[in-house]
Amino acid sequence: MRGYILVGSETDAMPDTMDQDRLKRLMFRAHHMGSNENDILFGGFAAKYLETLTSEQAERFESLIAENDSDLFNWVTGKAEVPAVLDHDVMAMIKKFVQSEAAPI
Repeated sequence: MRGYILVGSETDAMPDTMDQDRLKRLMFRAHHMGSNENDILFGGFAAKYLETLTSEQAERFESLIAENDSDLFNWVTGKAEVPAVLDHDVMAMIKKFVQSEAAPI
């Protein structure tokens, strides 16, 4: 049996594969939130911006989409105040997307 040693670009590609898996998982979750409204809003945001987020922003996005569906909808549409712990750059990006780019719901 032959063993293989990964060198050069082969080892460099390994972290990207994990990142792609995470992006795919987050993209799926953003399009399957629970309500059709959030599927459209968060799925649309993810389709346009998810690949541009830093790993820290992706973590914040992941924690956001784990929140209660109706709370998320109310926060991003301005119907309720966003809790201070969730009022960060990613929430601001989503709210801006909802206000200016998302299809009306």
